[in-house]
Amino acid sequence: MSPKQQRGEETADRLLDAALRVYADSGEQGVTVGALTKASGVSLGSLYHHFGSVDGLMSALLQRWLGRLLVEMAASVERSRTARTGIRALVRAYLQFIQENPDGARLLHSSYADRLGMAQARQLRDAQEARLSPLTVWMQQHVDSGEVAPLPMALIEGLVLGPVVATARRWLAGFDDVDLDQAARVLPERIWRSIVP
Repeated sequence: MSPKQQRGEETADRLLDAALRVYADSGEQGVTVGALTKASGVSLGSLYHHFGSVDGLMSALLQRWLGRLLVEMAASVERSRTARTGIRALVRAYLQFIQENPDGARLLHSSYADRLGMAQARQLRDAQEARLSPLTVWMQQHVDSGEVAPLPMALIEGLVLGPVVATARRWLAGFDDVDLDQAARVLPERIWRSIVP
């Protein structure tokens, strides 16, 4: 990588890091060009050069954090020998990621992310396909072996991740009735029962 490319990458990273800080401190409404350039120390021209717009920057930030979460989830199931232990590992990895990265997790579970996901569903899915593939392949192997019910993959994904996402959102919203450690103990078995044949 040339020095110019390296500087460009460092500038993009500074903008992404600053965008998360601004979002965490001020919410979606606080993510403005002025706030981003001030927090990052990067010029307006550089922001537009690297991301095209504030929405482009926030889209890249969402993809960065979604990618990190998917990598954690894929790694958790790769170490599992059975579908049942894989579901347990996946739930725990997701909830641990939420606890360890609350700012990134809040962004991922925000209404902003939902709106962007609806507007750019195909592009987001295509961009994450390589990261989703190991999870899909892993689950399909367990469907093919008869360990998991032969349901469409989208339904399996909903059954597995739906309760985890709902629990994470509630915890991230600050509800005090959610104990993530308890959820990590209880949810895997409940989810498992929903996908066995």
